[in-house]
Amino acid sequence: MSKAPTTLRTSSESQFVSLGIGAEVFAVPVDTVLEILDMQPVFRVPETPTHVLGLIDLRGRSVPVLDLRTKLGLPAIPATETTRILVLEVAVAGRRLVLGLVADRVIEVMALDAADIEPPPDVGVGWRSAYIAGVGHRDGKFVVIFDLAQLFSTEDTNALGVVSPSPEVRAVA
Repeated sequence: MSKAPTTLRTSSESQFVSLGIGAEVFAVPVDTVLEILDMQPVFRVPETPTHVLGLIDLRGRSVPVLDLRTKLGLPAIPATETTRILVLEVAVAGRRLVLGLVADRVIEVMALDAADIEPPPDVGVGWRSAYIAGVGHRDGKFVVIFDLAQLFSTEDTNALGVVSPSPEVRAVA
């Protein structure tokens, strides 16, 4: 079976940055990603939730950083050579915020057709599906697409304050 060229785009196709946490693959819309950084020291802010790692300096701006593993209820692990910080611009509670998200690895920019994305499954019991905008299918595997407004709660953003985006921050690595 032949595959369509990757340069062919349809109006129902969306671009995502895929990232890995353990063996699982997640995705965020590519238009929310400002930069992808190597892991760097994070200034810990006292009395913040455990998944809020603290602040990093991004060209003179303080950017709050959250650990995706602990946010999702997984155990924290030490950073490795593949650990990355995705700096995202996200709309939360009517505000545009710049936040960092630590992932085990960044995989690729990928296209998903709307027909390959389904709503979060209803399993009949309570689970954290509020973070999930949809579940994509790619090469026979699942890709969980985050609902970033839900993932970054007001509690998280208030714990560290907010950072307004600026034109000089708008550069994808």
